[in-house]
Amino acid sequence: MSLATGSYLARRAAQKERVRILYRRALKDTLNWAVHRHLFYHDADALRERFDANKNVEDVDTIDRMITAGEASYNKWRHPDPYIVPWAPGGTKFCRNPTPPAGIEIIYNFGREDND
Repeated sequence: MSLATGSYLARRAAQKERVRILYRRALKDTLNWAVHRHLFYHDADALRERFDANKNVEDVDTIDRMITAGEASYNKWRHPDPYIVPWAPGGTKFCRNPTPPAGIEIIYNFGREDND
């Protein structure tokens, strides 16, 4: 394998990774915009069609431009208040029960202490 072929394959692999990440982020963001699941399915199909329309493009420079345009479009239309799972970082229940401060003893065998 020549150096040019190796460089081409590495660039294509990086492009595939960027497209995969862009598709996943856009699909998850589509779920933020769709209130109900039946609306999400329609939007997800439309998103998939947009990606599949350019599936057979071979020119690496054109692919780079398309990825950059797609990322710019995603950043422009990203949801301003995305849904966050409550127990995830940034969620409403994250760290609701913090660890107790140092010096407080927790007795796990309550009611079964040794009676000395």
